[in-house]
Amino acid sequence: MRKKIVAGNWKMNKTFDDAENLIVEIGTGLREMGIEGKEVVLCPPFLFTEMTVDLSQEHPFYVGVQDISEHEEGAYTGEISAQMVRSLETNFAIIGHSERRMHFNEDDEVVARKVDMAIKNSINPIFCCGEQLEARKDEKHFDVVRGQIEEGLFHLDKSELINVVIAYEPIWAIGTGETASPEQAQEMHAFIRNLISVKYNNELADSVTIVYGGSVKPDNAVEIFGKPDVDGGLIGGASLDAKGFLKIVAALPTDDNN
Repeated sequence: MRKKIVAGNWKMNKTFDDAENLIVEIGTGLREMGIEGKEVVLCPPFLFTEMTVDLSQEHPFYVGVQDISEHEEGAYTGEISAQMVRSLETNFAIIGHSERRMHFNEDDEVVARKVDMAIKNSINPIFCCGEQLEARKDEKHFDVVRGQIEEGLFHLDKSELINVVIAYEPIWAIGTGETASPEQAQEMHAFIRNLISVKYNNELADSVTIVYGGSVKPDNAVEIFGKPDVDGGLIGGASLDAKGFLKIVAALPTDDNN
């Protein structure tokens, strides 16, 4: 049975007090609505990780970080290692987000090393993949995503890959207000699942959680999450508003109501 996950990526937003208020509001809302059959992950900026972990003891969500270092330890000023993150009892790490690939020149080799560091430290990677608008227009989007999956994940064995959450994020739909149609999202999610099936087996492909990232909002979440191969969402801007984020979580069906 695949996990149903909604993760909020806060990016570089919020002050300490604002973050605390948002966490409490989201956590209280999750408790009130009940989220049986779903997992919610909050990924605040690094500075707020310890506070978020502390508050997770009182509320039904997991905690993730937005990045980890490819290095285990050492003279890497400003970097945060997977070991440090795990020492805070953090459960997830976003890896290979398009903004990291684009603005910080992370290539598939770097992303693969970060995946390995996360798994070595019992952190579940949220592995991001997706194409630029040009690739979509040139009908090369499948080739781009295939390359990212093969280079970033296919060195793992089955016991490792099962702990990875794959996030398909069409880059042209991140922070732009544009959204891949539910049909486009389903098409790519099914494609990714088939890649896993061919590389490993059908059982593993049916068990890996694949979520959609790209301008998910309360008014389109139901339709996107209703597709058979979409197991949730990696939510950016909409995760900064508690009421909107809670509506998105509520829109995610479980196996009992899908």
